[in-house]
Amino acid sequence: MQMPEPRADVLARKARILERLGSVLPGRAVIHDPAETRAYECDALTAYRCPPLAVVLPGSTAEVAAVLKVCHEEGVPVVPRGAGTSLAGGAMPTADCVVLGIARMTRVLEIDYEDRIIRVEAGRTNLSVSDAVAERDFFYAPDPSSQLACAIAGNVAMNSGGAHCLKYGVTTNNLLGVTMVLMDGTVVELGGGHLDAAGYDLLGLVCGSEGQLGVVTEATLRILRKPEGARPVLMGFDAVETAGRCVADIIRAGVLPVAIEFMDRICIRATEDFAHAGYPDCAALLIVEVEGAPEEIDAQLGLICQIARRHDPVVLRESASAEESARIWLGRKSAFGAMGRIGDYICLDGTIPVSQLPHVLTRIAEISAAAGLAVGNVFHAGDGNMHPLILFDANKPGDLEKCEAVGAEILKLCVEVGGCLTGEHGVGVEKRELMGVQFSAADLEIQMAVKDVFDPGWLLNPAKVFPLEASRGRREVA
Repeated sequence: MQMPEPRADVLARKARILERLGSVLPGRAVIHDPAETRAYECDALTAYRCPPLAVVLPGSTAEVAAVLKVCHEEGVPVVPRGAGTSLAGGAMPTADCVVLGIARMTRVLEIDYEDRIIRVEAGRTNLSVSDAVAERDFFYAPDPSSQLACAIAGNVAMNSGGAHCLKYGVTTNNLLGVTMVLMDGTVVELGGGHLDAAGYDLLGLVCGSEGQLGVVTEATLRILRKPEGARPVLMGFDAVETAGRCVADIIRAGVLPVAIEFMDRICIRATEDFAHAGYPDCAALLIVEVEGAPEEIDAQLGLICQIARRHDPVVLRESASAEESARIWLGRKSAFGAMGRIGDYICLDGTIPVSQLPHVLTRIAEISAAAGLAVGNVFHAGDGNMHPLILFDANKPGDLEKCEAVGAEILKLCVEVGGCLTGEHGVGVEKRELMGVQFSAADLEIQMAVKDVFDPGWLLNPAKVFPLEASRGRREVA
């Protein structure tokens, strides 16, 4: 069936919008050729795709403001995009939108070692922030698995965490200020190079807002001194429930590792085949890392290993060198990519109380078996941030829908035991219709009223976060 030609008035409007965008941006910073915009039709949630009207790549806060002013005046929706690593469809376009990518905005604007801050443009990648201060033995703590590629803008939008968030917290605990552009082009400064700001905590509101309130173009971040040393220990168990009980006991004992990471057999085998990290073939693996002075590390690992032995581990091995530690973490950081070699998958990020780990892992296995879809588990066990990877065949009719149904059941389970729908990936399009599982209609109305204040026309990041039916009337969404 041949698609109808666009109406003359639609074409004229598109031409006007492109002309106006070209008047405020230089050279090839405006992309509208369908062959080129295809690169922006989805993010890391590749099951859904939609080519945008156009893509713009501003190079400064002033250019971002100019673009938003044009789009506001023309009534054009805008989808902010960092590096496109969102696993929840947080940067997926709509057909009538302009994708605003900030990948060109990567400068380090200020480093103050005395006050322990760094100010960067928000297109800078997570890992390169630490690289910028490494020569002075400082680092930026949040470390998502995608840290080599993900942008600070996306970290702020989704309040990203990472393996070491158990000790250092997530983005909100390490974010001191932002420069943000509102939909009408107004530039605002929230927070700054100090521990607290006067007035309402608008910075806390923006962190985790998924591009619904404004476009973050600069961020002031807390940097920390590198610890004197760090050492991980590998623990293998013959049952995932046993590993879950071990995690709960470590946390209950009052010891604070810098990280506790979990992998089940599916992930262990896939990762070992890919990264050759030296992982044992067992039902469940924990990576527990502590840091500090050598004596402090010995004391902490002594207590942790004592707790682990109560659960009869099949493997209990402390790292003996920096090279071995690097291999251990290479395996964990490679897990998502390694699983992609097995097949298509959807990665969830529901969060639960640590005490519920054994029960939830058992129920995930039951849900997986009932649906006939394999589920691999790799996650931040110390803070209960689950990452079930539901495997499916994208070329098999009905498999994606079955996968999504399994995901919905797992996320409902997380809420049922006292957790929440998302720990760090965000709601995006993936979980928007599940928001009613966690929030009442009144709760959602309050959240949408906040968006009304910042973005009255509901032009920023449309069709995300809020259930479509609940948000109708603010702005009709496809």
